[in-house]
Amino acid sequence: MEYHITLPSKPRIVSEEGLQGVYEIDSLYPGYGHTLGNSLRRIILSSLPGASVTQVKIEGVPHEFATIEGSRETVMEILLNLKRVHFVLHGDEPQTISLITKGSGEVTAKDFKLPSQVEIMNPEQHICDLSGKALLELEATIERGLGYVAREVLTKDKVDIGTIALDATFTPIRRVNYEVENMRVGDRTDFNRLRILIETNGTISPREALEKSIETMIHQLKAVIGFQESETPSSVKAMEGDAPSTGASKIKVADLDLTPRVTSSLEEAGIKSAAGLTRKTASTLKELDGIGEKAIEEISVALAGHGLTLKAE
Repeated sequence: MEYHITLPSKPRIVSEEGLQGVYEIDSLYPGYGHTLGNSLRRIILSSLPGASVTQVKIEGVPHEFATIEGSRETVMEILLNLKRVHFVLHGDEPQTISLITKGSGEVTAKDFKLPSQVEIMNPEQHICDLSGKALLELEATIERGLGYVAREVLTKDKVDIGTIALDATFTPIRRVNYEVENMRVGDRTDFNRLRILIETNGTISPREALEKSIETMIHQLKAVIGFQESETPSSVKAMEGDAPSTGASKIKVADLDLTPRVTSSLEEAGIKSAAGLTRKTASTLKELDGIGEKAIEEISVALAGHGLTLKAE
């Protein structure tokens, strides 16, 4: 009996309305609907980059538990409203936005003065209401990242007095759900159809979110195809100090598409190639100025694209 492998269909658009999209993938082998659906859902929620407020400085406000004269909202409420603003950051360098307003009236996201690298997708977002001769002077730092990052991780270095550090939710995704149903393929009725619903915050389209998540999965799986060759004396020597491979030694740190800040930190530490990176552990790299958890994740992803990893702890 000849065995034929049936490949799934490309994603099909069921509906796209505003920030929400529904897509289907047909002809999945029995059981693959949940395998693929759960994997894509986790990638969509955790691995799509976005921008978020990470630090705020308000003139005359020492901490987040203070109040502002003439403002109906407390500082804590203003910070929560700021976190509801959806930013698009063009580039990887942090950017600063500012706001200066006085007198009575509503303050919204459209009142911010933005550099050319920053866009606000929901300018109508309420920030606060001012009354009388109230004055609000505010600066916020916008950074790019993945998933959710606690402020303790973002501010491994001490922040300036009067600067309020925030937890950052970088993900541009509001909601992801999937369901699986059986369908007929040939004589069989137990193949799977995967239906996935994606809702974003407007900084990325649902279709783009699905496409990028599929690309990320393929990219990660390609990195683990095949097996590592057994260690030889020469490979052991490579681990101790020489370049692990000719290919890796030819890849410069500047060619890994890291952010300029991370690239500069590595080069200043004398790490010029991917081969040099593979001889370092994550904890060793964290000792360098400018290298934290987010930078380690960025380096690991860049190395994985070339089939390389950091040295195990």
